[in-house]
Parts: sequence; C-alpha cells; structure tokens
Amino acid sequence: MSTDDRPVIEAGPEGGFAVGSLDSLLNLARKHSLWYLLFGTACCAIELMQTGGPRTDADRFGFVFRPTPRQADVLILAGTITYRMALRIRRLYEQMAEPRYVVAMGSCANTGGLFQMSYSVVKGGDLIVPVDVYIPGCPPRPEALIEGLMLVQQKVEREPWLAKVRGRVADPPDPWPEGKESTE
Repeated sequence: MSTDDRPVIEAGPEGGFAVGSLDSLLNLARKHSLWYLLFGTACCAIELMQTGGPRTDADRFGFVFRPTPRQADVLILAGTITYRMALRIRRLYEQMAEPRYVVAMGSCANTGGLFQMSYSVVKGGDLIVPVDVYIPGCPPRPEALIEGLMLVQQKVEREPWLAKVRGRVADPPDPWPEGKESTE
C-alpha cells in the first residue's frame, strides 16, 4: 500500500469522517485492534506481561491481551519452546481465527537460544508455526516487543484483505503440514 492509498481522516463541526478505499479503511480498523494471546513458555513471558503494564501500556497502540485463542489475532512465542510444548502451541495456533499473526520473542523462540544444544528444545518457533516478526534479545525489553507489534501493524496495513478474503491471494505454505507429529 502506498502512502497515497491511506485513508484521509477529517474532523468536521458535526463529527469526523474518513475517505479512502474499502481495503484501507478496513485495514485501519484492524491495525488498531490487534488482540494478542497471553501465553508464555519461559522468562520472556515476564517481559510480555510488563508490556501490558502501565509503563509501556500496549493498550494505547490497540494491543489488548486475551486469555483465549479464539479471540486472539496475534500469538507471541515468548520463551524456550520444548518439543513437548510444540504440539500445544500448534493447537493454540490452529484455534485462532484467520487472519492470525505470530511474533517470535527472544533468542529462545527465534533459534533455541542458549538451550539449543539440548535434546528437548525446538530450534526456532518457525519450525512449528509460520512466524511473521522476530524480536531478538534475551529477554527483549518491552519497548522491543512494542516495536515488533508495530511491525505487525504495518503488515496488517499493507495487506490486500478483501482480495485475501475473496480467495484471490494464496496463503503462504504451512511449515508443519497435517500429519507431521514431531519436528526433527
């Protein structure tokens, strides 16, 4: 989406109005109402919880945590992922409604981190679910998580949502196709 295609929001004496394409108006609403699943597997979850606190206040950007995957738009992989937990994360991802986005937060969720030599640790969240944004750090600060979530907002803003809903845009390939029980 180019900068010329963004909706124009004007304030008038009777109230405000917005002018733009239907896609850009829908994406504007979707961009500022992303709900993330409050779910963490290790120490990065503490930073995830801090992001919703008063100092960082993710609510002002439109990010609200939800305790259930059926109401969430964003899955944040926060921390070390073991093979035992991988199936549960995949199940949570499948329970989320479309469109859904995934953020890998921290070195352990990105590459396995300092536990990558362990036999029980998955070597990256992208082996389980398709990841949209990677946030480095051990653990990343809440400001880094906010920046990563803002990158998700930019992705939402650029999406051809109506074309995707109508089936004109193909979905990316699934990294863990149906029937594959473990990642090796």
